[in-house]
Amino acid sequence: MAEDESTTTQVEEGVAQVLPSSTQAETGKSIVLALTNQKGGVGKTTTAVNLGACLAEGGARVLLVDLDPQGNATTGVGIDRGSVKAGTYELLGGTGGAEAILATDVAGLDVLPSTIDLAGAEVELVSAFARETKLRQGLAGLRGEYDFVLIDSPPSLGLLTVNALAACDEVVVPIQCEYYALEGLGQLIRTLDLVRDGLNPSLRVGGVVLTMFDARTKLAEQVVAEVRRHFGDAVFKSIIPRSVRLSEAPGFGKPIIRYDSSSRAATSYRELAAEARARWPIARPQAQTTTEGESR
Repeated sequence: MAEDESTTTQVEEGVAQVLPSSTQAETGKSIVLALTNQKGGVGKTTTAVNLGACLAEGGARVLLVDLDPQGNATTGVGIDRGSVKAGTYELLGGTGGAEAILATDVAGLDVLPSTIDLAGAEVELVSAFARETKLRQGLAGLRGEYDFVLIDSPPSLGLLTVNALAACDEVVVPIQCEYYALEGLGQLIRTLDLVRDGLNPSLRVGGVVLTMFDARTKLAEQVVAEVRRHFGDAVFKSIIPRSVRLSEAPGFGKPIIRYDSSSRAATSYRELAAEARARWPIARPQAQTTTEGESR
């Protein structure tokens, strides 16, 4: 596979510094994961929504934090943004928190929604005191209520994403199985280094998710091999396929397990959730649930 040599070098030089020696968190502790990739169209929001839904289906308490002004994670779980009165914008501003959290149709999955006001937050944060840690401060009182907190970051490396990196325990990086898959990751690695040095000393890449895999192409297989070479054990074994049903689900405001529970994509995200529970175990027993969200 043809690849930009400078990008490859940047990733190889920086990756050893941000990969964890062990991705297993302490049992019984909540885990905050930031899904981050400044390259758009890699399946970041899709993974945040569907990983969260599958973790909740398995019995975990999950909070999905929509930190993207586009609000796709909010609408992806069936929340009408026009009806949202408060969300992550208020949390960043210190004027709201738990009261802005909304339940979804998936039992155990809540969302802190994005509102239109979030679009101006990045500009407002520039002059704010402790601007990089606003999200961490806002989430501090919520962590004990959830097993997993998943932050859907914007497709950029601006102040909102820096807030996500400062607030999280580990980063999950979705990478699409397409040409130039590693493009821009060198810049992400440098940003992680800066945040770790100045704001979050324990910050690591806790997982890499391969998305948009098309088994019909040789290129996809090459990308998988290349990503595994760079990131090693941090790469999840589960690979998310390119899927029409997965692309349709957000339009209906449903995670894939609700839109087409028997699809290949639903199976893949359930497998990804199982891996996530193994990497970041929680003390509370996992309750089996039906796809309708009712405990058995």
